[in-house]
Amino acid sequence: AHYQVSIRLSCKTFSISETCYRYPAKLSGENAEIANWLLRLSDTHKRWGFGLCFLYLRNIKGYGWNHKRVYRIYRELELNLRIKPRRRIKRDKP
Repeated sequence: AHYQVSIRLSCKTFSISETCYRYPAKLSGENAEIANWLLRLSDTHKRWGFGLCFLYLRNIKGYGWNHKRVYRIYRELELNLRIKPRRRIKRDKP
């Protein structure tokens, strides 16, 4: 059903600004490109973490993407490597 409520009133009701409501989402194409690169790198270099992937994209490929943005996409794709727990040393006496 379509209700006859103004944008101003509905934004005020949900306590968000009109600017936020009207803000056009940008860079979604670039985000898809970043995700594509991260998936490719994680397939070819299985032991590379975020740091190596980001440095490869920045220094070798020449992309000037922000590390926080790339890390956000890296986390969304759930590419985090498992952190191996350290083995405890067994001793006879403390």
